[in-house]
Amino acid sequence: MKKDYLMGNGAIALGALAAGINLVSGYPGTPSSEILETVSKYKQGDVHVEWSVNEKAALELAASASYAGARTLVTMKQVGLNVASDPLMSLAYVGVKGGMVIVSADDPGPISSQTEQDTRMFASFCRIPVFDPSSPEEAFSMIQDAFDYSEKYKTPVLFRPTTRVCHAYASIDIPETTTPKLYDGFVKDSKRWVIFPKLSFMNHAMIEKRNPLIGDDFSTYSKNIVTGSGKKAVFTGGISYAYAKEYLQDYPEVKLCKISTPYPFPEKFVLSCLEGVDEVICLEELSPFIEAEVTKLIGKHRLNIKVYGKESGYVKTSGENSADYVAKVLSDFLKIPSQEAGIYLGDMPDLPVRPPVLCAGCPHRASFYAVKKAMEGKNAYFCGDIGCYTLGNAMPLDMVDTCLCMGAGITMAQGFHWVDKEGTCFAFVGDSTFFASGMTGIVNAVYNEADMILCVLDNSTTAMTGHQPHPGTGKNMMGDIVDKISIEHILEGMGVKKIVTVNPLDLNKSVEVIKDCASLPGVKAIIFKSPCIALFKPEKKLCISDKCIQCKKCIREIGCPAISTVKGKVTINEDLCTGCGLCSQVCPVNAIGGDLDE
Repeated sequence: MKKDYLMGNGAIALGALAAGINLVSGYPGTPSSEILETVSKYKQGDVHVEWSVNEKAALELAASASYAGARTLVTMKQVGLNVASDPLMSLAYVGVKGGMVIVSADDPGPISSQTEQDTRMFASFCRIPVFDPSSPEEAFSMIQDAFDYSEKYKTPVLFRPTTRVCHAYASIDIPETTTPKLYDGFVKDSKRWVIFPKLSFMNHAMIEKRNPLIGDDFSTYSKNIVTGSGKKAVFTGGISYAYAKEYLQDYPEVKLCKISTPYPFPEKFVLSCLEGVDEVICLEELSPFIEAEVTKLIGKHRLNIKVYGKESGYVKTSGENSADYVAKVLSDFLKIPSQEAGIYLGDMPDLPVRPPVLCAGCPHRASFYAVKKAMEGKNAYFCGDIGCYTLGNAMPLDMVDTCLCMGAGITMAQGFHWVDKEGTCFAFVGDSTFFASGMTGIVNAVYNEADMILCVLDNSTTAMTGHQPHPGTGKNMMGDIVDKISIEHILEGMGVKKIVTVNPLDLNKSVEVIKDCASLPGVKAIIFKSPCIALFKPEKKLCISDKCIQCKKCIREIGCPAISTVKGKVTINEDLCTGCGLCSQVCPVNAIGGDLDE
C-alpha cells in the first residue's frame, strides 16, 4: 500500500481499480468527469476505458460486459442518468452477472447542472441499491463494497457522490498494483437475458421480495453507523454527515446516525437508532429521502417521536448544505445559543457577483455575433443547448432564447417553425453534443421537412467538462489515434442538402453564409469551425491605436473579457487577449490591430 493525496473522483476511480474492474465507460459531466480520466491514467492490465457518445450507449455496452461476468463501471452526472434511464429500468429487471456500479454524481446547488435531481429517488424508482459516500476516503472503500453487493444480489448498483465529495481531497492508502477480475464469459440463456413481459413479471416479483433482504443486509453494513446517545437523534448521509459530525463532536449526548445505503432502507439499523429517542432531525441535500423513510418507519411501528426536516420547514428544501448552515440548524434543534456553540452567525458581506462568461477569444462568441448581425431587424428564434455556448445568453450577445437539455435545441427550433413559419429558426449545438444527442433531432427535421438552420459550433473538443475527446477529435481514451468522424459527412448521409463550413472569426464571410442559408427553404447546416482557445497558444495579441474614438462599440457588442475601460479609455488586457481579431472587425474606425509582442 502507498498513501496518495486524491480528489474524491480519483478515490472512486482507484477504488474501482482495486475492485478489479474490467471495463469503464461513461460520458463527461461535472462533477463526475475525473473518475474515468483517472481510471485511464492508472489502469493496469487489460482494462477497456472509453468515453461513449452518450450515457445510454455507455450503460448498454457495460451491461453486456457484465452479462459475461466482467466487472464494469459507468460514470455520468445526475442529468446523464436520465439519458441512461431506458436501459437502466430494464437492466434492473434483467440483472447482471459481473458486478456493475453506475456512478451518478449529484450536483446540489446546482453548481453546473440544469437541475438538483436526486439519484436516491432514481434508485427507489428503479428498485436497485444506492450507496451514498460522505468523504473521499469512504468513497474509495465503499465503491469496492458496491461491486460486492452487485454480484451478491446480481443487480446493477447506483453510487451517488455529490459535488463536495467528488471535488474534496484526502490522503488515502491505495494499493500499488491492481488486477482486473478474471471472468468466465457470456453463457447464452434467452430465459435470463432476453427481456419479455413474462420475464419482467417474474423478476419484478423477485425484486420486491429481494429488496427487503438487501435492506436487512444493509442494517449490518459497517458504514451505517451511530455514535453518541440520548433522546435526540440526527439522521444524515453524504457530505451532510461530515458537517454534522464536526458540529456534534462536543455533544456526545446526541445520537448521530449515518445512512450510507439509503435504498433499500436499512430499517433494522434505523429502529435500533430510534430506541429511547423523543426527537429526530434529518439533514440531507436535495430530496427529503431519509426523512420520508424515517417518518414512515416511525408511523409503521407507532413510535411517539417528533421528526424535523424539510417536510416540516425546519430545513431548507433546495440548494447544497454547508458546515455553517448545518451548525445553525443543529444549534436551533438542540436549543444551544450560537455563541455557546462557537458559531459566528453575524452579518457577512455578500461575495462579489462574478457571472460566467465565454473566454476571451472563444470562437463561440464570434459565431453568435455573426448570426446576430445577419439577423438584425428580422424575426428569429435562437435555440441553445448544453455546453460552453449556453453562455451566449449573456449580455451583450443575448443569443440563446431557450436551453432545455442536451440535443433539445435542434428539435425545439423545429417546434418554433411549425407555430411561426415566418420566423427564421436557429439551433446551436456543439460538436460533442452533436454526437451525443443531436443526430436524432436532425433526422426528425429532414424527415418532417422543417425549415431551420443548424449551427454546429465545432471547437474540436468537449470544452465545458474538461476537454475530453469525442468521435470528431481522432483520439479515444485508450490512447489510440482513430479516424475522425466527419460531421459534414453525417449531415450529408442524413439528407441535409445545404452544408457550409466557415471560420467564425471571419466575420464578413460568416454573415454572408448565414444570410444565404436564411434565404433557402428546408434544413440548412452551418459548421462554425475554429478550435477552443484553451487548446492552442495565441499567435499574437492586439492593441488599441490612437485612432480609437472611445465609442466603446467593441465592449457593447461582443462582451469580450479582454476588453475594458481603464481610466475612461478602452484597453485590451494583454494577459487575456488571444488575438482572435473579432474586435478589430467590429471597430468602426479600424483602431484595433498590431501586436503587443512586437
